[in-house]
Amino acid sequence: MVEPAASAVRMTGIHKHFGAVAANADVSLSVASGSVHGIVGENGAGKSTLMSILYGFYTADSGQIEVFGQPADIRNADDAIARGIGMVHQHFMLVDTLTALENVMLGAEPHWLLQRADAQVRSKLNALMQSTGLQIPLDSLVADLPVGDRQRLEILKTLYRGAKILILDEPTAVLTPQETTQLFGVLKRLREQGTTLILITHKLKEVMALCDVVTVMRAGQVVAEVPIADASIESLAQAMVGRIVMMGRAREPSTNKGEVLLKAEHLSVTDSLGVQRLKDVSLSLSAGEIVGVAGVSGNGQSELMDVLTGLMTPNQGQLQLLGSTFDGPHWLDPSQARALGLAHVPEDRHARALVMAFAAWESAVLGYDDLADYSSRGWMNHTHMRQATADMMERFDVRPRDTELPSSKFSGGNQQKLVLARELGRAPKVLLVGQPTRGVDIGAIEFIYGQLRALRQAGCAVLVVSSELDEILALSDRVLVMNQGRIAGELPIAQCTEAALGLLMTGGSA
Repeated sequence: MVEPAASAVRMTGIHKHFGAVAANADVSLSVASGSVHGIVGENGAGKSTLMSILYGFYTADSGQIEVFGQPADIRNADDAIARGIGMVHQHFMLVDTLTALENVMLGAEPHWLLQRADAQVRSKLNALMQSTGLQIPLDSLVADLPVGDRQRLEILKTLYRGAKILILDEPTAVLTPQETTQLFGVLKRLREQGTTLILITHKLKEVMALCDVVTVMRAGQVVAEVPIADASIESLAQAMVGRIVMMGRAREPSTNKGEVLLKAEHLSVTDSLGVQRLKDVSLSLSAGEIVGVAGVSGNGQSELMDVLTGLMTPNQGQLQLLGSTFDGPHWLDPSQARALGLAHVPEDRHARALVMAFAAWESAVLGYDDLADYSSRGWMNHTHMRQATADMMERFDVRPRDTELPSSKFSGGNQQKLVLARELGRAPKVLLVGQPTRGVDIGAIEFIYGQLRALRQAGCAVLVVSSELDEILALSDRVLVMNQGRIAGELPIAQCTEAALGLLMTGGSA
């Protein structure tokens, strides 16, 4: 008989309320030492709250915590760190203007002489990088590091502080497929070295690939806990949302493809450093189709979206949009785009789609505040704006239904649904969507896919840029693949496989 592994973490009877909302209701969790334990659930299911209690960001209303078999009264992050708990947040806690080394050392300087502290920290980090495979340039500014290196730096920072239990909150939300593969290699190595890993994620394929056990939460409670060998993506998805979830490739192809609504020819963009980001890119979008753009992040997709929405002027090229032609110094601008019937859901909802301090109703009318039903003779009608936002929230199932709640207080999935409600609510003729479900839970993903497909069937031309191949395959009628600023290939969806697209993404030919 095999003895069960000792628990690294045991949480029993955890209750946590925020006002009248029960974020955690009698939650119990046991994580075996040296395992990878997944925690999944929809946005608002209570998983991040539970882990924030373990890390000391919140204090439970009631319940007990044990760490490595010892009762633990965790009141703040210092208490958690002292017990060997570290947390890597979805939005990195790094100072861009400091080097990687300085970020690790900040607040944990081993000596008052900075030169001596620098040497000691550097020596320990070099040893950690050698043992874990977490290689990063220690003297580079964080602002200059790619996202994958920032992720590795966050993990190194926690390990430097002695973490034996590592909580990772949506660790792959902003990583490319290659960076995700590298991260998983590191995490498996850490597990082999005895580190206990707790993974909060929406990506069920990653849970199946990495975890030993998975806990499913719904509405603040644990509804299932199963060994990964007994789980499937379908069973986990159903447990998360309480019903069967359909998210795969649409069975029905587009049946009403119509006239070309957007046509771009020979687009080229060179950035301020002289690097050519777009190289002679041409594409078209027709009414009643979804065109996917696949590629590893950083291969020109962002610049393509900026050019097509009027946020960037290309060095050369022409754009025909809904009967109007733009070129040279007379390029499209975002207000013209909206007036013509083009809507845009940006890749980065925090930086470009929302003002995080604004109330929901203010974010819900951004860019459309001069419409007749919102304004009259230069005066904005806030009552109409609030009512329109309430209607949007109802239609797109934005939770909570609070028009006055700051945009920053909504979960990522509900922020995304609020942006989609704003952009889709006016029945656009052309819709450009970047990373439509980044950081979004499985129930919201299904809803968003349904909205995009319905828009296509209504005759809208939809362009979807995504680094998730599953998403591209699920939504698209045809797929463009970008590599090094060029269109490396185009395939109808019937010919698309992950292998074929992956080959084009890396510069091969399908």
